[in-house]
Amino acid sequence: MYKYEEKTVNTKPIFKGRILDVRVDEVLLPNGKTSTRELIKHPGAVAIIMVTDDKKIVLVEQYRKPMEKPLVEIPAGKLDEGEEPLACAMREMEEETGYECESMDKLISLYTSPGFADEIIHIYVAKGLKKKENAKGLDEDEFVDLMEVTLQEALELVKEERIQDAKTAYAIQYLQLQEALLK
Repeated sequence: MYKYEEKTVNTKPIFKGRILDVRVDEVLLPNGKTSTRELIKHPGAVAIIMVTDDKKIVLVEQYRKPMEKPLVEIPAGKLDEGEEPLACAMREMEEETGYECESMDKLISLYTSPGFADEIIHIYVAKGLKKKENAKGLDEDEFVDLMEVTLQEALELVKEERIQDAKTAYAIQYLQLQEALLK
């Protein structure tokens, strides 16, 4: 039990979708009063930090409908039902970039928006990249442009606000701290 735990009294499903579910929970607060919480349930996701042998960061640019503009991001994707995060990361890396790797290490798992969503994103670092022949392609509703940039160019993309999502900002900051990887 947590000091300020909120116990669910009632759950009302609002929407069940392909990517997420929305519900409203009535909760009992630690002070004995009740309140409501609007929640998004998400299956989780992965993202991959990829640096080529020539010290380029592999990024993808894709149109993001909620922002009504394209964003530059590290490769990422949603977990399929029952899929292990590492398997998802390997699949997404191949689908979005055409690369495979010798090894992939988990760096961290982060909650993306814990105030209203349970989405957790598992961030991996891929090592020993090589282009794969006959790589799996993108999903039929996915359109991305592959980019390979230096750390300095990635920092410029942040300044230009072409990189604006948290996972990619985290990845760029991680690479700054690990600059030896890029020299």
